[in-house]
Amino acid sequence: MADTSNFRNGLIMRMGEQLYSIVEFQHVKPGKGPAFVRTKLKKIPEGAVIDKTFRSGEKIEEVRIVRQKYQYLYNADDFYYMMDVETYEQIPLLKELLKDVIPYLKENTEISVLMDGTNPLAVELPTFVELAVAETEPGVRGDTAQGGSKSAKLETGAVVTVPLFIEVGDILKVDTRTGRYMERV
Repeated sequence: MADTSNFRNGLIMRMGEQLYSIVEFQHVKPGKGPAFVRTKLKKIPEGAVIDKTFRSGEKIEEVRIVRQKYQYLYNADDFYYMMDVETYEQIPLLKELLKDVIPYLKENTEISVLMDGTNPLAVELPTFVELAVAETEPGVRGDTAQGGSKSAKLETGAVVTVPLFIEVGDILKVDTRTGRYMERV
């Protein structure tokens, strides 16, 4: 058992029969009344985010999860096939488990699979991925009615907002947490 003083981003806890991961938390000490912790929790594996407030010092059940490194190989039907980077063993993961990361997943990308024993619970991508621009309309100089940006479709099918100078074939660095363009590589 742990308590709210042990909170950190990425901590996995059990509430009832459901697992949650802490996305963010904030300790609040109001002028009146007891201190509390305001959190955003991500349901595992569904991915729904909820807000929850805990009393300071409240006990929680921390779950020990193993993060294993895998490499994405290919997909077929509703399965995405991953290879353990140490043992070269391949495992299939259901498309449903990967629904949040599919827009940024390309072949040979190294990912972390959160495992509860032998059961895969969730998938984590690297914070940044580099993807090529597959489609975008040409940017016209002086056409800044849109704030100097346009949309671009990436090689994986994800659509991001980019500056006007980005062209088809450019490699972009994209933040997988927010889905935002960071820079041209």
